[in-house]
Amino acid sequence: MEKHNSHNNGTFSSAMGFVIACVGSAVGLGNIWMFPYRLGQYGGAAFLIPYLLFIFLFGWVGLSAEFAIGRRAGTGTLGSYHYCYSRGASPENSRKNLGSVLGWIPLFGSLGIAIGYAIILGWVLRFFGGSVTGSLMSADTQEVFSAITGNFGSLTWHIIVVAIVTLVLCTGVTDRIESISKILMPLFFLLFLLLAIYVCFLPGASSGYAFLFVPDWSKLLDINTWVMAMGQAFFSLSITGSGMIVYGAYLGKNVDIPGVSLKTAGFDTIAALLSSLVIMPAVFAFGIDPKSGPPLLFLTLPKVFAQMPLGQVFSIIFFLSVLFAGITSLINMFEAVIESTQHKSHLNRKTAVLLCGALTLLVGVFLEPEARVGNWMDFITIIIVPFGAVLGAISIYYVFGYRNIHPELELGRKQPVSPWFGITAKYVYVPLTVIVFVLGLIYHGIG
Repeated sequence: MEKHNSHNNGTFSSAMGFVIACVGSAVGLGNIWMFPYRLGQYGGAAFLIPYLLFIFLFGWVGLSAEFAIGRRAGTGTLGSYHYCYSRGASPENSRKNLGSVLGWIPLFGSLGIAIGYAIILGWVLRFFGGSVTGSLMSADTQEVFSAITGNFGSLTWHIIVVAIVTLVLCTGVTDRIESISKILMPLFFLLFLLLAIYVCFLPGASSGYAFLFVPDWSKLLDINTWVMAMGQAFFSLSITGSGMIVYGAYLGKNVDIPGVSLKTAGFDTIAALLSSLVIMPAVFAFGIDPKSGPPLLFLTLPKVFAQMPLGQVFSIIFFLSVLFAGITSLINMFEAVIESTQHKSHLNRKTAVLLCGALTLLVGVFLEPEARVGNWMDFITIIIVPFGAVLGAISIYYVFGYRNIHPELELGRKQPVSPWFGITAKYVYVPLTVIVFVLGLIYHGIG
């Protein structure tokens, strides 16, 4: 693939490398604990109909928008928003500076998620360590979880997570992101596939498959099914008005953006379904409540592993896989902040990386208790992130304009972009981002 040198941080070496990095960003904890439960709760196979519809829509025009503006502007969040609002504006026009101001909102969303995510991944790393030593197999998971989610309860593990991501991003940019993603994401899929094969032989696993895939068509008449499918699809693809923009800035000019956007959405959906095939059959096989929600990872599944033959081995595989998915997502959140710091302040790469890592850790240390990080993540994911996504959609498709972003979408394609793309983007996707934001406030979170 021909490279372009529009960004000092480099360019992804191939379209597939770019897709894998984006899948790494998109596949996270929500795919693993939230999607399986929602799939079963809202109609099983029937839930997949609205979910796949929204995944296609948000992947096609949502991801494409963020990739395209990043590549067009040749920079990440702050630079891209400034680019959107400065086009056609006179030097004295205040709109030129408006983009730079608005860009801080989705950028704060990326940093805010990174702060909370690093804490939660510290818990995952601690449980992985307990799986390796075997101590988790005989421990009271409630006591363990209570201990590590208290004040400074997971500080060491928290520091290790931030240090890993900081080291990765200090030693390289696009080449490092791409190479790490090419290792961790295939391993994630492979390890979860092994787990899925194993759990299908557990007595009682069939009830889990029934929960997941036996359709309850009446749920399609329930508005909550459509709301939750929309929210799950939207947030699963990491459309934040920030993170995917910076990856777009590192994308070669001869890559088909709508094509790689749909591939990213497809692999993200496969990851969510694969997680379902691991978790719910195992949960039903051992009589665990499938409505466990977030505690499923730390309280419920360790009990399942403790009862399984070769449970320690599969506990190690599971928490290692979750750690892989989380690290690749955290890399993207960091990179969005780092690139904008470089762009705005002209700091060198290592200084910007260390500053981001230090800020993430400094704030996160005081949010380690479960209640605090829970409230923090609610604020970020219910208010800041969806509002940032709204800003991104409006800024790209209305302020900058579909007519101006359309040539970027055409680059690298063998066939012209569908004439329905612009109509869908402006009159379906943008209003839906507003609806996602409003419904998130009403429902106290839908993603």
